[in-house]
Amino acid sequence: MTTMRDTSRRRERIVSMLKDKGSVQVPELAEMFDVSTVTIRKDLKFLDKQGIAMRAYGGAILNDANLTVAEKAIEQKQSLHAVEKSSIGKMAAQLVEAGDSIILDSGTTTLQIATHLADKEGVTVVTNGLNVMNELAHHEHLNLLMLGGTLRMKNMSFFGSQAEQALADLHVDKLFLGVDGFHMDRGITTHFEAEALLNRLMCKAASEVIVVADSSKFGSICLHKILEPNMVSKVITDNKIPADYRDRLARLGVEVIIVDAH
Repeated sequence: MTTMRDTSRRRERIVSMLKDKGSVQVPELAEMFDVSTVTIRKDLKFLDKQGIAMRAYGGAILNDANLTVAEKAIEQKQSLHAVEKSSIGKMAAQLVEAGDSIILDSGTTTLQIATHLADKEGVTVVTNGLNVMNELAHHEHLNLLMLGGTLRMKNMSFFGSQAEQALADLHVDKLFLGVDGFHMDRGITTHFEAEALLNRLMCKAASEVIVVADSSKFGSICLHKILEPNMVSKVITDNKIPADYRDRLARLGVEVIIVDAH
């Protein structure tokens, strides 16, 4: 796990340098991070595959202006697009039926779903979000399962092998997935590598994958891919979603549910 975190941090720093300078060189990166040039070339190959950088002689150049580098802390996220998230959460909760088993991914939008589950009977909720669990803990009629592991303070979520192993034995009706980036060509993405891995396992455990994301996420690309847009059954968002995204998702057979955020 330490190696994976080190690799993720190094790649995030390389992306930050690309954003700042427009290009990077292999020798200077190898010296800066005290790793081999082979390791740096693997990093740049990974970024090239993600559509973030283009390989160039001796290094790489920035490829995509839509790249979202910095991840905001959960306190900052809560205040961003709050009205939209509340409306999305209310709509998503309406898709939860009595007796359902669901996964609520960690995040500020999925937290809004949790706030609207008070009247649901016999629903089993699985989550890796500490904030989500705290919201649900006082509802005695819900069945709650917390995915354990290592707590990531930045977004109050658990990750790691414990959470992954717990998911391997589960099957649920619906996954409500909050995301950091949604790009039609580069996929659905997040900032943290271990979170992307856990999210992929959540998708495998669910009969239906429902993305909940405010319109600011569309067109953004983060470092770590979760899945392709065509693997989602529904997207719940606000009415500022770009028209071309709405059209392309519809052509893929993905149901787009629009909420009025006013």
